[in-house]
Amino acid sequence: MFVLRQINNKINTMVISISVICLMLFMTISILSSSLSLRNMMQKDLNDMTPVDINLYKTANLPEKTVNAYGKEITYTPEQIEDSKITIQETFQKNGMEMEVLKDVVEIPIYVDNNFTWESFFGGSFEKIKAQYPMLLYGTPEEIIKISDYNKIANLYGIKQYELEENEYIVLCDFDNMKELRNQVLEKGRSLTIAGKEYKSKYQDCQEGFIVMATNHINTGIILVPDNCPLTEEKKERTFLAANFNATTEEEKQEIHKLFTNRDASSFVQKLYEQGITIDGVSKISIVESSVGLATIITFIAIYLGVIFLIASSAILALKQLTESSDNRQRYLVLRKIGCDEKMINKALFRQIGIFFAMPLLLAIIHSIFGIQFVLSMMAGLADTEDLLPSIVITVLIIGGVYGAYFLATYIGSKNIIKED
Repeated sequence: MFVLRQINNKINTMVISISVICLMLFMTISILSSSLSLRNMMQKDLNDMTPVDINLYKTANLPEKTVNAYGKEITYTPEQIEDSKITIQETFQKNGMEMEVLKDVVEIPIYVDNNFTWESFFGGSFEKIKAQYPMLLYGTPEEIIKISDYNKIANLYGIKQYELEENEYIVLCDFDNMKELRNQVLEKGRSLTIAGKEYKSKYQDCQEGFIVMATNHINTGIILVPDNCPLTEEKKERTFLAANFNATTEEEKQEIHKLFTNRDASSFVQKLYEQGITIDGVSKISIVESSVGLATIITFIAIYLGVIFLIASSAILALKQLTESSDNRQRYLVLRKIGCDEKMINKALFRQIGIFFAMPLLLAIIHSIFGIQFVLSMMAGLADTEDLLPSIVITVLIIGGVYGAYFLATYIGSKNIIKED
């Protein structure tokens, strides 16, 4: 009765304070769990999404007439137009690049048909999907790759390869939100007309696969077609090259990496750029460096904010309880006078402080269950529910350590305050 009376008195006088403490604990749990989950997912994806050392790509079939791009009129030179009709390897060899710096080289063409866009793919479901997602660029042409070309890349990457009949196609997509939209279409057995020929889907859902390396799964869609698909050279949109560095040490890899990525005078890509030839790309080294930097920032911010809120909450609870113990010292003296021994008094004090500390924490945990689900839905494609368990375990250990330490310190301090002189 004494413990319940004390707790009831605290609730009546500390409604706003406990609400603020509960909110801070909720922020601690949500920030730590979701941020650490995002970090773990980034580390996991990094290994899966960087199977080779470098990706390079070059625009094919530059137009001979002046075009408007990003609000500027661009006219390509005859040299640029001629170079756009050859492969990346031919461009390197033509300009004196030693191809021995690369190994396991695979180069494939990627096609587009300006009449075959996202809108064309969605077909009868287009109006419904557009109403749900009005900001998508539905005029974007679909990327088309022949099955044998993709399998060359898949074999190099060590990922799943596919087979197709003459009248079949496959959609590769690993970006979750776009995958859900495309699956709505594929479930209905959608047939597509590509380069004047009709194809049916081999599967009723999107398959896993990608060609461009990245920090996470961002492939919004690649259409795989049979090798006999009548795609002409004019429909070739770009050429794509994947390779490894012909090096054994990290220092040698760094030197080769600079040839293709740096924008200084020593970079081979920069020399091509000065001639009007643009070859873009991404390397495993640059992806890892940017990902590690981002992961470090996320982890620092998560731990900093989470621990700050946690310490503030614990400190407020501790100070309030110590103040209450000092003010209520006479009540414990009365308990002793009516026959309560020290063990009973300490037990009552322990229960009182335990309930006082546990109540806002339990409320915060209940709120955080829904808060974390919302955060994960906002970070779709970046973090996954499967990677949440390790983050929750780490969060529990951090909260248990800090919160538990303040609880024990408060109990010991309060016990010393009410101790009989």
